[in-house]
Amino acid sequence: MFFGLPVISVAIWLPIMFGILILATGGDKNAPLARILAMVGSVLGFLVTIPLYTGFVRDTSEMQFVEMHGWIARFNIHYHLGVDGISVLFILLTAFFTPIVVLAGWQVIEKRVAQYMASFLIMSGIMIGVFASLDAILFYVFWEAMLIPMFLIIGVWGGANRVYAAVKFFLYTLLGSLLMLIALIYLYNKAGGSFEIVDFHQVAIPLTAQILIFIAFFFAFAVKVPMFPVHTWLPDAHVEAPTGGSVILAAIMLKVGAYGFLRFSIPIVPDASHHLAGVMIALSLIAVVYIGLVALTQTDMKKLVAYSSISHMGFVTLGLFIFNSYGMEGALLQIISHGFVSGALFLCIGVLYDRMHSRNIADYGGVANTMPVFAAFFMLFAMANSGLPGTSGFVGEFMVILGAVKANFWYAFAAASTLVFGAAYTLWMYKRVIFGAVANHHVAGLTDLTVREKVIFAILVIAVLGMGLYPLPFSEIMHVSVNDLLVHAARSKLPM
Repeated sequence: MFFGLPVISVAIWLPIMFGILILATGGDKNAPLARILAMVGSVLGFLVTIPLYTGFVRDTSEMQFVEMHGWIARFNIHYHLGVDGISVLFILLTAFFTPIVVLAGWQVIEKRVAQYMASFLIMSGIMIGVFASLDAILFYVFWEAMLIPMFLIIGVWGGANRVYAAVKFFLYTLLGSLLMLIALIYLYNKAGGSFEIVDFHQVAIPLTAQILIFIAFFFAFAVKVPMFPVHTWLPDAHVEAPTGGSVILAAIMLKVGAYGFLRFSIPIVPDASHHLAGVMIALSLIAVVYIGLVALTQTDMKKLVAYSSISHMGFVTLGLFIFNSYGMEGALLQIISHGFVSGALFLCIGVLYDRMHSRNIADYGGVANTMPVFAAFFMLFAMANSGLPGTSGFVGEFMVILGAVKANFWYAFAAASTLVFGAAYTLWMYKRVIFGAVANHHVAGLTDLTVREKVIFAILVIAVLGMGLYPLPFSEIMHVSVNDLLVHAARSKLPM
């Protein structure tokens, strides 16, 4: 409670209720009203999450703002919510991006406007529910529910192959989730008929069973990250999704996989997590190095940034499974930074696509001559994606590399290659698109950023530079929770 209000429930259900209200506005004749309601709902949705940060007690790892009510008594399932120093940042990131994607689609989306805006608000509330759930079945319900609005966003407002991309996205994520459900039912029986996640943390489980549970969780969470080799759905989804869909997919939805490893895999099956850490590290380094090289070969801007996301998320899973505080805190900082930077890059590509209806790098050249303000913003986000010191992109990667050095020098050596590959593919794209003489009459006719677009990019510049120059507000809130998780993960849960 905060001033008598159940803050987390308000943060979940307020955007969902606004989404339902927007759907009730009807067809496109009421599109202006739908846009206004979407902006009001998304801004209010962000404002109500701020007390989770300002009222958070930093010196404890206990769950805070806890709400618990009966739900399905027969199976001992509860509506149980709470946040710790890890989940609070995910919730704030989700709420932060919702008004941005609403504003980004303000003029671009002209058909089914109410349905488009409602999808994002409903998805925002559902994803906050994922990060706040302390009951495994409540978590699973939110986890599955968030697929529906994203499936619609890709399938209805996407590109030419949108149906293929939407179905591929849905099937990949659904199949992994079914294995997770089996693992949750096993843990329910082992925990004496409880779906409380904290009760799962206390259960003693044989190593073989732990490994099987870890594998079940892996297929659910690794697909979402996405990790190599279950990453192939992401480039298709990004290419076909509208700009807002790509932004939420990269900035938020990929993060729920990493959050799953933190909330379920590492604390519930710590012996299996340590036992299979070498495999996780190997897959992470393959993503960092190999997928970075794949990004170098891309000719489509969206595909390039999509593969870049896979490479950067490899840093996240590397940081989680080297089991030290530098690595884990660096992974969490990388998650937040990647949300800001990848979201900004997809918005930059969206600005160009809205004007030229092309994502091919070869169709551009000399954009700086006609869009100098855009070129300046794009440069900053490109540098952040390359890990330039002073930007948010540097902070998390630097800490993960420090943690990797403590674990194994060669892990750090391989991981640091992303700083080279990241700069190579990002600056190669930037050079081809922005610099040089004006390539064709389409580029010559481009107009620079509107006031609406400048506002969006200015907000993201503040976030990227603010985190890069002063990361303490992001790192201090997670510190105690991360240390407690590492202590818990170091304890064996094998039966005595």
